[in-house]
Amino acid sequence: MFRFKDPKVASVKCPGCKTEHPELTLAFYLYVCPACNRYLGMPSQARIALLADAGTFRELDRKLVSKDPLKFVDSKSYRDRLREARLETGAREAVTTGLCRIGGQRAVLVVFDFRFLGGTMGSIVGEKIASAFEEATEQRLPLVSVAASGGARVQEGMFSLMQMAKVAAAASLHDRAGLTFVSILTDPTFGGVTASFASLGDIIIAEPGAQIGFVGPRVIEQTTGVPPPKDSHHAETLLRAGLIDLVVARPDLPAVVAYLTSRFKREKYLEKKGREEAAPSPKGRRLPAWQQVELARHAGRPTARYYISRITSHFLELHGDRWGGDDPAIIGGLGEIDGKTVVIVAQERGSTPAEKEASHRGMACPEGYRKSLRLMQLAAKFRIPVVTLIDCPNAQSSYDSEHRGIANALARNLAGMSSLPTPIVAAIIGEGGSGGALALGVADRILMLEHAIYSVISPEGAAAILFRDAGQAESVSEVLKLTAQDLRSFGIIDVVVPEPEGGAHLDPVATATALKSHILAALRDIGNAPVRQLLADRYKKFRHIGRGGIFWREIVRSKIRDAFGALDRLRPGPRRARRQARGQ
Repeated sequence: MFRFKDPKVASVKCPGCKTEHPELTLAFYLYVCPACNRYLGMPSQARIALLADAGTFRELDRKLVSKDPLKFVDSKSYRDRLREARLETGAREAVTTGLCRIGGQRAVLVVFDFRFLGGTMGSIVGEKIASAFEEATEQRLPLVSVAASGGARVQEGMFSLMQMAKVAAAASLHDRAGLTFVSILTDPTFGGVTASFASLGDIIIAEPGAQIGFVGPRVIEQTTGVPPPKDSHHAETLLRAGLIDLVVARPDLPAVVAYLTSRFKREKYLEKKGREEAAPSPKGRRLPAWQQVELARHAGRPTARYYISRITSHFLELHGDRWGGDDPAIIGGLGEIDGKTVVIVAQERGSTPAEKEASHRGMACPEGYRKSLRLMQLAAKFRIPVVTLIDCPNAQSSYDSEHRGIANALARNLAGMSSLPTPIVAAIIGEGGSGGALALGVADRILMLEHAIYSVISPEGAAAILFRDAGQAESVSEVLKLTAQDLRSFGIIDVVVPEPEGGAHLDPVATATALKSHILAALRDIGNAPVRQLLADRYKKFRHIGRGGIFWREIVRSKIRDAFGALDRLRPGPRRARRQARGQ
C-alpha cells in the first residue's frame, strides 16, 4: 500500500483493548483493530492509498513547510518539534493535499495526519488547505477532505487562529462555484478544524466511534468541573443530533465518496425524445369520500420507503438538519431513477407498530422540515430535480414541537420551495393533511395517487369544529372535497395516478410502477426548463389557486391580445402605416 518512513516502528498498541499489532498487520486491516474493531489513527499515506485510485495522486504544495514565526519554546523549541514530527511520520506537514482520481472522477484530496503534532492547524496547514480549495475551484473539481486534528497550533499563536477564517473563506468560494465538498471526520477532530472548513461540507461523513467536537470532553470537564455525558462527542451521537449526514465504515468510504462526487454535479436531465408515456389517469372510478379516506389510511398501504425502494435503482439516505436533530418522520437522500440523479424527500409513517412509533406516523417535528429544506437546497446547488412523497396527517403538534419552532419551519419550507431553482415534483401517496403536507407540496407538478386524500384538516377535526361531534366525520368528508378527483377538477393537483382496484395495498408493485412512470413523465416535461421560466410558472401556479374564474379570464384575455398582435403584424393598419412613415 505504501512504504513506512521509519523502519523502527514495528508494532502499534490499540488504546482500546491494549493489544499490540505489527503495523503491517494494521495496514492490512486499514488500521482497524482486528481484536476489538476500534478505529485507529491512519497515516496520511495509507489514507491516500485508500481513497485515491492507484497511481493517480499528485501532491500539491509539497515544498511548503512550517516556520517558527514566534520563536516559540516550551520544554522544546517549535523547530525541534517540527523536525521530530517529520522524522516520525515521513510527512512534511500535518496535512497533505493533491490532485487525484476517486472512482475514476478527478478530485482534489486533503488529508490530515494526527501523528504530526496532533494534526494541528498552523499557518502552512491553513495555506495548503486554502490553496487546495482554490485549485479545486479553478479546475471546477470536487474536493474531499479527511480531518484528524486536535485544533489550533498553539506554537503559532494568533497566526494559527486566523487560519480558521482563511480556510472557511476558501471553502465558501468553492461552494459559490457550485462544486461538491465531501468532508470526512475521523478520530479525533476538534477545535479550529471542526469549527471551520470541516463543518462546511455539502455532505459530512464520520467514521464509527470518531470523537468530534469543538472542545474535547476532557477539556470541558477540567474547565467547568462537570463531566459531559458518556459518548457526548461520538460520531453516532452527532448523527442522532442531526449534525452529520452519515457514519460510514472505513472499508466502505471509497465507494461512498466516489458515488457522491460522481452524482453531485450539474447535468441536463431527461430528453423528451422517445419517452415512454405514463399510464392515463383513471376515469369513471369514483368512490365515496369516506371510503377514499379509509383507503388512504389503510394499515397495509405502501409507505414512502417502499416506493423509494421500487422507483429508484440506488438510494443513499442522508441525515440531519445540521442544527439539532434528525427526524425519522422525514427521510431524504440521493437517488437514481432510470439512471438519472434526483434528491428524494419523503414523509415516512412506518409500516410496523415499532416503525410507526419511531416516526410518529409521519408527523414531522421542526427538525424534519429543516432537514428537508437543507436537502432541497443542496439539490438546487447542483440543479438536481427534487421529488417529494407526501403522507402525513399533519405536522407534529406537541408543545415541544411548538417550542422548537414548527410554524417557522413550515413557513421556511413553503418560501424555500417556491423559489427553489430546480424542478420539483410532489406526489401525495397516502394522507396529505394540512400544513404538514403542504410544506412538501409546493411543486411544479403535483401528482396524487387515486385513493390518496389531501385536505385542509382531517374529517374528524372538521366535524369537531363545525358540529362539536367527531362522529360526523363521514358526512363532512364529502363536502371537504379531499379526493384526487375533486382536487384535479379544481386545478390544485395536476395528475391522478391510477391504483389497482381496491387500493394500492392490494398490488403495491403495480402502484409503484405507475407512480414511477408519472414521476418520470413530469420530470421530462420540466427537467430542462430555464430557471427563470420554471420559477415564473411555479409562482403563477400557486398565485391563481382559489381565484375562480379570474385566472381563466386572464388567460383568455392574454390569448386575445396575442392574436390581435399577430394580426396587426401581418396586416399593417393606418396607424402603423403612419408610424412607419414618420419613422422613415
